[in-house]
Amino acid sequence: MTTSFEDGYGPWAVIAGGSDGVGAAFAHKIASRGLNVVLVARRVPVLEASAAGIRDTYGVEVRTVALDLSAPDAIWELVKATSGIEVGLFVFNAGADDTSCAFLDKPVDAHRSLMQRNCTAVMEAAYHFGAPMTARGHGAMVLVTSGAAWAGGAALSVYGATKAFELILAESLWAEWHDSGVHVLGLVLGRTDTPSLRRTLEIGSDTSPGELADPNDVAETALEHLADGPVWIHGSASPTGGSPLGSLSRRDAVLLMSRPRSARTG
Repeated sequence: MTTSFEDGYGPWAVIAGGSDGVGAAFAHKIASRGLNVVLVARRVPVLEASAAGIRDTYGVEVRTVALDLSAPDAIWELVKATSGIEVGLFVFNAGADDTSCAFLDKPVDAHRSLMQRNCTAVMEAAYHFGAPMTARGHGAMVLVTSGAAWAGGAALSVYGATKAFELILAESLWAEWHDSGVHVLGLVLGRTDTPSLRRTLEIGSDTSPGELADPNDVAETALEHLADGPVWIHGSASPTGGSPLGSLSRRDAVLLMSRPRSARTG
């Protein structure tokens, strides 16, 4: 199994947003399969601590790239930093929004930053890292999106719209690339126990958050199903199926998504 995974997706994996939460879980699960990893994140101390733990545990090579993925030149800097290695697996996980509020209650620059990170940076990363994969005829790309993509909702406007962009992009790239041997997976997550969500919900690290997905389960399941795209809905009884809101009218779906956070689906 390890040899097959290395042959198909190695020798290097890049995890954007790889310092904690789901991204860190991906890094550990990928390293445990024998791939070297590049961790990309903004906070240097957390990034370096995560890298040291992976090196010590799995004995693989780990590189770190400190980047703010909402910066206009972030992907270009990442491409330069990884120019000397063969990247066979790319995971874009950096897309959380720590503050949920009404559209006009957030500065327009914050909306612009979120769109840069969740749309432009994702598109540029797919373009730059997907081209060598398709040329080689193997590799995989995971775009981590959210149940917020299913429909619009109050306090979800720009975040949900960017996650819908990621979902449609993943589906489209899968359609274009799967015959060339490159797997694309749009990984749809609901509420997941990450530091970002804990900050949003003001949950302490030693407090049970209730019914949240485990990041380790998320990463393990996604890696087991890289070839089962275009979409994998984590925790769903029909993970390759359509939107769980598909039976509702668009208005009813929006009203459901606009309920208080504890009542939302995804």
